[in-house]
Amino acid sequence: MSDTRKPEISERRRFFTNIAHSAGLGVMGGLLWAGYADKAKSAPLTLRPPGALDEKDFLSTCIKCGLCAEACKNRPSNIDTDTGKPRPETLRMAKANESVTIGTPFFVPSSVPCYMCEDIPCAPVCPTGALDIASLTNPATEKLDFRKMQMGIAVVDPNSCIAFWGIQCDACYRACPLMDEAIKLKYDRNERTGKHAFLKPEIDMNVCTGCGMCEKACVTKKPAIFIHPREIALGYPGDHYVKGWDTKDQQRVANQGTKEKDVTTKTERSKKKASDYLNEEVSYE
Repeated sequence: MSDTRKPEISERRRFFTNIAHSAGLGVMGGLLWAGYADKAKSAPLTLRPPGALDEKDFLSTCIKCGLCAEACKNRPSNIDTDTGKPRPETLRMAKANESVTIGTPFFVPSSVPCYMCEDIPCAPVCPTGALDIASLTNPATEKLDFRKMQMGIAVVDPNSCIAFWGIQCDACYRACPLMDEAIKLKYDRNERTGKHAFLKPEIDMNVCTGCGMCEKACVTKKPAIFIHPREIALGYPGDHYVKGWDTKDQQRVANQGTKEKDVTTKTERSKKKASDYLNEEVSYE
């Protein structure tokens, strides 16, 4: 006599097996989504393409199409003059194992810096405005200007830069596309020897574009000069401080008035006038 329950048992097993598979896939999907959500904000030191909006706006505007990376890779200027072959592209699209929001463009200067193409091919192809053309346009010529790039800014570590030790090195200075503008060499007397001079690299924050050519060229084992996003590397004194020697900065506040209500102060000390201290003894308040 045949067992008529076997098909029923087989179906029941298949049913529970499918449930187990579905549950497993659901858990796996949940873990992947959790990992993606955890990367919803990229690492704060992520460097974006030229013209990128502020990180929050960039992430909400970028559709991860990869057109900027393609334009970077296929640009005519991306040919190695020695080999005649294309160089590795600067822009990369973030993968799941990288600490950058998945699918968004970024670059690592120590690996491949930005070569500051005059036509900035990556920006015009952006279909959403995540790369802002207006911020890269020179008002005088109404054309794209690579000097308008603000991808980041170079920062020098004086403790590991051998130029600060007295060893003559100008690798970063000579690698800079805006040589003697973005990076200048400051001559200081070497008090230790009394005979030699220091040639210390100094960064002009108003000129440096954050291309990373200097970081790539640095001769130390770990670069002593590196690129950080400007909002991370630079401070902000506040609008209520004025450069008395800077005509443009004085014009900035010319129409703001001088009434007490227009002045922002942070401490009791800052409310006093400079003349108040002339007839006072030394105060450490």
